[in-house]
Amino acid sequence: MFTPAISPIDSKLMMLNCDMGAAYLTRDGGKTWRMLPYGELRSSTRCRPAFHPHDVLTIYAANGWDGIKVSHDQGEHWAPLGELPGGEAQGEIAIDPQNPHLLLVGSDKGVCRSENAGASWGLCRGPVGKPIAFHFDVTSEANGTCFVATTEGIWASKDEGKSWAPAASGLPSKELSSFAGGSNAQTGETKLYCSVRSELLNGKLSGGVYRSTDRGDSWQPVDGSGLNRDTQAFDQWAHSPIAQYVHVLTTNANPSVVYALNSGTGIPPPHHATVFRSDDAGGSWRSVFQADPRWKPCTVEAGFVVEEDRQYYASVPLGAAISQTNADTLLVVNEGECLITTDGGSAWKNGACHRAPSNGEQDAKPRWTCNGLVVTSTWNFYVDPFESDRRYICYTDIGLGLSTDRGASWRWWPREGRSPWRNTCYELAFDPAVKGKMWGAFSDVHDIPNANIISGRHRDRGAGGVCVSTDFGETWKPTTQGLPRAPVVSVVVDPASPVGSRTLYAGVFGFGVYRSTDDGATWTAANKGIGSEANRRVCRVALHSDGTLFALVTALQSKGKFTAEGAGLYVSKDRGESWRCLNAGQPLLWPKDFSVDPSNSSRILLGAADAGSEKQGGLYQTLDGGVTWSRIAREGPEHFGAFFHPTRPGWIYMTLCEGAPGSGLWLSRDDGCTWKPMNGLPFPNAQRVAFDPGDPGAITVTTFGGGVWRGPESE
Repeated sequence: MFTPAISPIDSKLMMLNCDMGAAYLTRDGGKTWRMLPYGELRSSTRCRPAFHPHDVLTIYAANGWDGIKVSHDQGEHWAPLGELPGGEAQGEIAIDPQNPHLLLVGSDKGVCRSENAGASWGLCRGPVGKPIAFHFDVTSEANGTCFVATTEGIWASKDEGKSWAPAASGLPSKELSSFAGGSNAQTGETKLYCSVRSELLNGKLSGGVYRSTDRGDSWQPVDGSGLNRDTQAFDQWAHSPIAQYVHVLTTNANPSVVYALNSGTGIPPPHHATVFRSDDAGGSWRSVFQADPRWKPCTVEAGFVVEEDRQYYASVPLGAAISQTNADTLLVVNEGECLITTDGGSAWKNGACHRAPSNGEQDAKPRWTCNGLVVTSTWNFYVDPFESDRRYICYTDIGLGLSTDRGASWRWWPREGRSPWRNTCYELAFDPAVKGKMWGAFSDVHDIPNANIISGRHRDRGAGGVCVSTDFGETWKPTTQGLPRAPVVSVVVDPASPVGSRTLYAGVFGFGVYRSTDDGATWTAANKGIGSEANRRVCRVALHSDGTLFALVTALQSKGKFTAEGAGLYVSKDRGESWRCLNAGQPLLWPKDFSVDPSNSSRILLGAADAGSEKQGGLYQTLDGGVTWSRIAREGPEHFGAFFHPTRPGWIYMTLCEGAPGSGLWLSRDDGCTWKPMNGLPFPNAQRVAFDPGDPGAITVTTFGGGVWRGPESE
């Protein structure tokens, strides 16, 4: 999570953005969050939104990489503003509290200025570098003074941003990490703070937090008493040997109150990544953040990870915000947490999840309720075939989620007994006759088969394997003899095989399909005819009720270009002994997922994405087992898959994942002849659709970065 913001009028009104595509808003101080519909506003991890200083209904926000939008109904609807020079917004949006028609925002080309509330913009001369933050001085003495900090310095303007002059005298470096300003109209006090990279120079610690009390004419280092002054790592988990101060925060309410957020030089206090607070403009500091229960006092409410693992996995904060009217209200976000204090750091609430009331299980198995702040990828959702109150979510980053109350609350899989590959659970396969028994496909590599992997932005090699559970997913045991040390992304069980010696098939990314005939105890390759020597990147395996076996090999890029080697949908009629390509007559460089008609294995739906200049994205169908194919839909560059409704003949759901120009979920009621978007789903990156036999009027959708959603089967 990134770029948090707090309203200066109502400190319970907050916004933040996620790098998976969504922006979120809370009106109750983080108790509940609403994902803003993608069609209204796209997320921006590079530009902090701005709440109007006098109108609680008006919010300005960057619309992803496409300029600025404004809402006049507190985030319900958004309208585009004038074209921003440079395109993508950077740093933050700033509104002059004394003249709300005056706006400043960073862009790819520098500092942009508007005198008409964003209707039009001009590029400012003077400041260079990527804009970080702004401050409008509200004291009467200032009279139109404002400041901008960039990655290359600080500039001041005395004419509301029309002209600028350097204001970084005294700083050891112009390469800033953060900047904050506070000015109080009643006291006439103005203080500016910034941080520059800390380093050892001639054996002396240089950099850190600096302060200006003369509106940028000069800068001095803060005293540093109480700050982390380590010059070497305390332990192997240090973020860096020297603490870097990544965020500084102050407020117009009291410019002498300043916070500094740092990277850790070790795990235990006082070396930890923390929030330092000063009440005397940096003269002295104290730590006001300690989230690890192994050391006392612990001041941060535990989330599901800390509660289960009994330790805090420290990370460098990715964003921080402070209320301009209440120096005690802060919002801090990192890779997976949203933490909020309203008392200056004495206590922090978890804004990303809430513990459910006890239901008799006591605290041995804590349960958690969803509050709407869902920022994680999900691959599959299951209803247990024997106990319908049990539900399972296959996650990226957090592995497996378990529910015993039909999804009303969830538990993270227990620390003892987890799969050794804890990052991602891709798929589950349930034994059709043994209650509580299932196999799982696990990996330390996530995002297969989406763009992060195919483009090479994320590593595509790593460990993984198959595990078995006999207690409804509570504990898992690896069953990997014969499997390569590689991501396992798919696992299926043959229901016709004997109980206790089931035949299983596993899709191993980069290595093809493996088969077990002894309940998963041992595995052998079953790859004759599948893919190519260069590409056996199997991302999905499926077994039809008539015994036909399918495997999908996804895209491979070589030196940045897609290769035709191996990619395609393969079929086996002899339990994996041999394979042939089904879509040889319709080659696809980047297939992503497929579904087979439960009543007819010759009818298949295959989703594909554009591959460079090859505009192959769309949904393809064969009615004759791959002899002929037709593209029956193209609603964006990256289609994911399609899913047959189990009880409504002719109904097909189609999903788009990444790059969807509109809805990521579509419905056809006429076997794919026509399609309508299901715009009620606010998140654009839909992956798979699941069905609950006990809730026939609803569907469940897994997403690439927006959690799991349940909604009506049609709109």
